[in-house]
Amino acid sequence: MFKVTKDGQILMDVASATPPSQAFIVEALECSPYADCEVDHDSIAAYFQSQAAEQQLLVAKQKNAQLRISVSEDKMQASATLTTAQGGSLISLDQAKKIIVKSGVCRGYKQAFLENILSKQFDAPPGSEHHGVIAQGRPPENGLPAKLISHVLTLKERLKQPKLREDGTVDMRDFGALSSVSPGTLLITQRPATPGKEGFTVTGDSIEPKPGDSFQLVAGEGTEISPSNPLELIATIAGCPSDIQNGMRVDDIFTIADVNVKSGHIEFSGSVIVTHNVEPGMRVKASGDITIMGTVESGEIISEGNIEVRGGVIGHLDHSDNDQSLTCKLIAEGNIDIVHGQYTYLEARNIYIQKQANHCDIKALRTVRIGLEDNPRGKLIGGTVFDAQSITAGEIGSPSGATMSVYLANSGVEITSKTDQCIRDLGETDEQLDNLQKAVEKADQLKDVEKKKVLMAKISATQTHYCQQAEALENKLSELDHTLHELLEGTHLQATSALHSGVEIHIFDKTYTTNRSYPPCTAKLTDGQIEIEFKS
Repeated sequence: MFKVTKDGQILMDVASATPPSQAFIVEALECSPYADCEVDHDSIAAYFQSQAAEQQLLVAKQKNAQLRISVSEDKMQASATLTTAQGGSLISLDQAKKIIVKSGVCRGYKQAFLENILSKQFDAPPGSEHHGVIAQGRPPENGLPAKLISHVLTLKERLKQPKLREDGTVDMRDFGALSSVSPGTLLITQRPATPGKEGFTVTGDSIEPKPGDSFQLVAGEGTEISPSNPLELIATIAGCPSDIQNGMRVDDIFTIADVNVKSGHIEFSGSVIVTHNVEPGMRVKASGDITIMGTVESGEIISEGNIEVRGGVIGHLDHSDNDQSLTCKLIAEGNIDIVHGQYTYLEARNIYIQKQANHCDIKALRTVRIGLEDNPRGKLIGGTVFDAQSITAGEIGSPSGATMSVYLANSGVEITSKTDQCIRDLGETDEQLDNLQKAVEKADQLKDVEKKKVLMAKISATQTHYCQQAEALENKLSELDHTLHELLEGTHLQATSALHSGVEIHIFDKTYTTNRSYPPCTAKLTDGQIEIEFKS
């Protein structure tokens, strides 16, 4: 009844017996060896509509399996679409591999993925489509940044571990013996930054990773880079190790119970620990860190490192100075960390106040945070912030609307002044170069060859000097512009609970005064204006 041609067409002999209906032909095909072939319904329908006498009727076609490969737009994935055979031949594994190669896929190929999709040819319906990933690119793995691995317990870490009493309670004033090191002790090992791991696309393109950030190991006082290993820092004196940026130092430490009239002022080349209080009128000055376990009342604390006060810092208006200054001052080149402050002048790189700052004058190179690090909910009430890059607090100002001033990125004014001076200097340098060029043209007219040669040499040396000066000024201008942009980019004031009325906000050369209380919000400089952004 049926026969197949060389090109895969299934023909039915209709000369000897005319089939009664289309359904008859389809049912006959389903019972024949050609049941999987694609039925040509159009040809069968045309036969019953035609009056012509046909000898043979095209009823079906054999179709081979097909495999199409598609590559994602980012070239990180290649997918295969398999159309199963309809009475035709299957696609072998080798044939499929050639199709993949021809599509441009050359990396990230997994034969198991391909075998899985090809296996559908044996159990899926004829002519059905199946999709699957057959190759996967690999994104680059960025390098790890350089890291410092400490081998000793620093003063700061030691103070986080109070001594345990026999009854199980903790003595917050007793931290045991001071941690000390001897000369030659290994303090820090620097783990170098890693270059990262290269990625690739399925078409074979390499994707370069970003190397990890690196930094130079810094040897502070009392330490040195190991002569045998540039990644190790060792102690050169006996003393207590303290962290510094990208390194460590070793200090002698002075410990005292109270700083009062009996002790006198404390001035020490190293770190100082006061286990109790600093009483009114007393001064503590140190080249290292200063840690005060109790309170500071109307005292002066000055450190070339960090200052930490575990109790309150309390002062008042200095009546002898017509109430123009405060009786309590904390000044650090590093960070200041206190629980709460009142009528105190605070100056440091970063200033952290756990609970509240009440009528304090604050100056920070970078950050002022009132509250705990993970959830700053403290209060900044009254006083003046003379300079900072960022301020974060729960509440800023007071519900009564009392006036207070906050100056952010105030150092940008100085940068602008330096930029203006740099532009003026560059203008003068360009003018000198113009004058020298005129001098060259004039000297070129001299007839005395020797005199002309000497004069040209002098002019050339002067030109070189001014060219170098112009280049240095242009580099300085670029550096100042970058510094100002970086400063303003990170400058903001954030109130996590409320920003009250009466707060005069200065960011760089712009001013904004709040005239009502705002919910949680952030103030920052946008398009040359101070904008208040509210949390959604």
